[in-house]
Amino acid sequence: MSFVQDLKNKILNDGYEINREEALKLLNAELDELTAAANEIREKLHGSDFDFCSIVNARSGRCSENCKYCAQSSYYHTGAPEYKLLSADEIVADAKKKEAAGIPRYSIVTSGRTLTNHDVEQICETIKRLKSETKLSVCLSSGLLNREQFEKLKAAGLSRYHNNLETYRRHFPDVCTTHTYDDKIATLHNALAAGLEICSGGIMGLGETMEDRIDMCIDLRELGVKSTPMNVLNAIPGTPFEKLPKMTNDEFCRIVAIYRFINPKAYLRLAGGRGILGDYGAKAFKSGANATITDDMLTTAGVNSSTDFELVKSLGFDPHGFIKD
Repeated sequence: MSFVQDLKNKILNDGYEINREEALKLLNAELDELTAAANEIREKLHGSDFDFCSIVNARSGRCSENCKYCAQSSYYHTGAPEYKLLSADEIVADAKKKEAAGIPRYSIVTSGRTLTNHDVEQICETIKRLKSETKLSVCLSSGLLNREQFEKLKAAGLSRYHNNLETYRRHFPDVCTTHTYDDKIATLHNALAAGLEICSGGIMGLGETMEDRIDMCIDLRELGVKSTPMNVLNAIPGTPFEKLPKMTNDEFCRIVAIYRFINPKAYLRLAGGRGILGDYGAKAFKSGANATITDDMLTTAGVNSSTDFELVKSLGFDPHGFIKD
């Protein structure tokens, strides 16, 4: 029996948690065997469930942070749209369109390091309206918040908070210097302490190593992350990372498969950059992924939800088998 098959069986039969050395060994596994085994783990633990979510860029641009991949950073000139926090009416109207399209989860995303207390109050009122006027599960992504802010948002009806680690600790200073990896970890702990689920992942292709990717995933597992967004860098002109090479579909599928081995119970969510892969993520969905962000991203085009629904159904998923909070 091969190493991949032995490891897969330990995970499925014994609930085994693989260690760093075993994860690193998967870097040299035959790709087809690895992705097939990861997909089998996904099928056994999640069945045909597939979790769709959609996001709204609720405040755009003028961000104080210097993340080198980001179109919305005030440090770079990318032509990204700039506008203040959208009103509750605007967000609720957009959310209702997404719900009518069959999307069960909706995330409000704002640019900037954090939220002011006034921002939190406004977003709380928006969340209350979303919970009273729709059946959507509501998520939020708004940077580095404290526990008191999270408690207010939870009381308003927020179920999950998103804050990507983006890359591993040792590589993080090469990506951003205006906040730290530990700032992000602290934010996720604050959200958990307030009783929220957490959603966190990263961007693949920022110049990190495979070891960085594996170590980040192990940290995500230790945090108890339920949903892991997996982005492929979409190199934006005007950012310091605009000339970084495109990731291949095979490399991304290997990452997805290894993430499934490391964190078998998580929903692995294909996010930004799916268009770069050439197949909208179809191969990655058969390599262990079982969730996605559909429709447009923050400043780039995504995949239309109707196209996504047909894609995942053709791959054997149930697009209505989403996570129930």
